[in-house]
Amino acid sequence: MSAPHRLDRGHTDDLMSFLAASPTPYHAVANAAERLEKAGFRQVSETDAWEGSSGGKYVLRGGAIIAWYVPEGAAPHTPYRIIGAHTDSPNLRVKPLPDSGAHGWRQVAVEIYGGPLMNSWLDRDLGLAGRLTLRDGSTRLVNVDRPLLRVPQLAIHLDRAVSSDGLKLDKQRHLQPIWGLGDDVRDGDLIAFLEEELGLGAGEVTGWDLMTHSVEAPAYLGRDKELLAGPRMDNLLSVHAGVAALTAVSSGDLPYIPVLAAFDHEENGSQSDTGADGPLLGGVLERSVFARGGSYEDRARAFAGTVCLSSDTGHAVHPNYAERHDPTHHPRVNGGPILKVNVNNRYATDGSGRAVWAAACEKAGVPFQSFVSNNSMPCGTTIGPITAARHGIKTVDIGVAILSMHSVRELCGADDPHLLANALVAFLEG
Repeated sequence: MSAPHRLDRGHTDDLMSFLAASPTPYHAVANAAERLEKAGFRQVSETDAWEGSSGGKYVLRGGAIIAWYVPEGAAPHTPYRIIGAHTDSPNLRVKPLPDSGAHGWRQVAVEIYGGPLMNSWLDRDLGLAGRLTLRDGSTRLVNVDRPLLRVPQLAIHLDRAVSSDGLKLDKQRHLQPIWGLGDDVRDGDLIAFLEEELGLGAGEVTGWDLMTHSVEAPAYLGRDKELLAGPRMDNLLSVHAGVAALTAVSSGDLPYIPVLAAFDHEENGSQSDTGADGPLLGGVLERSVFARGGSYEDRARAFAGTVCLSSDTGHAVHPNYAERHDPTHHPRVNGGPILKVNVNNRYATDGSGRAVWAAACEKAGVPFQSFVSNNSMPCGTTIGPITAARHGIKTVDIGVAILSMHSVRELCGADDPHLLANALVAFLEG
């Protein structure tokens, strides 16, 4: 039997490279910025006065990036077309006093970030990455992308009940990774190790934001390689598609100002200076209006005509748990991106927003599917409702359907990332 028709996999190949190179939000936005720079975008500082020239610009703040392209001659009241996404994923993050251990094992003290599938972190070869702050206030990215840590599971011989009662993990006691041997745990060992990795002097690092990641590379999966397995697809898949779409439209005459807004901290509520519930996006959009000579009236007009696509992963129907899904809404992988709907506003989509999304998909020749939660199951949420409520702009929740959401390694259809990017291009073009 011949293999089924597949889309060009160049986009998905590039996504795999992006995922592998982005173990933390800080790396993700650095990699996004590098791609934007190659497309002619230039970084602007929040502490400088902004001028109203046309072209591509971006702001970096921590693990967040806001990028936009101002077409030649754009009026101050020109509306925005925004792709919203987030850069963070659930994981294990290093505590302020990281050096610990017991019974001859050296360990790293970690805290649970977001809502990970904790069992997926067991018996994985883990690296360590993040952001280091130096004594002079500057920052350096670090990525130890090799087997360094491991959270070992208890042998079945010492926990016979696991077969009948299921695995039960205590977040404090059972998820602390090991990284060596020794009875003499010394404060400062982990940070001293990272200083050596980067060639820094002893005591130069005074602050850190560090997290673990699986070092297993993204890979195609299945007989016909129809699937993609990899880390952090929730939600770097959308960040990557957003960068691709923004750079694709950043030339020529556009009726809107296209924007990519990739926030940090979605997985724990978005309430930070780099989260969707903070002032970052609104401040950037307003400053862009005012830099082009606009007034508050122009700002109000621009926001009133703005639409945001909140792009985040959603749930594909699971073949082993189909009863957990709504019986009439079964999104399939490689069936195109999904439109997410919840009448209790866990998603921001309404009928008029659906029409905007349908028009973009029709223009791009991309099929799309609809997702709603089973009425008996609680519904997740995204940055969509936060963006709509905070800025008063129409927002539509969409994304790619995946399995194993919040696992250390997630699964999607290999064609869906490309389909999403094509639909995003059509949306930004209007």
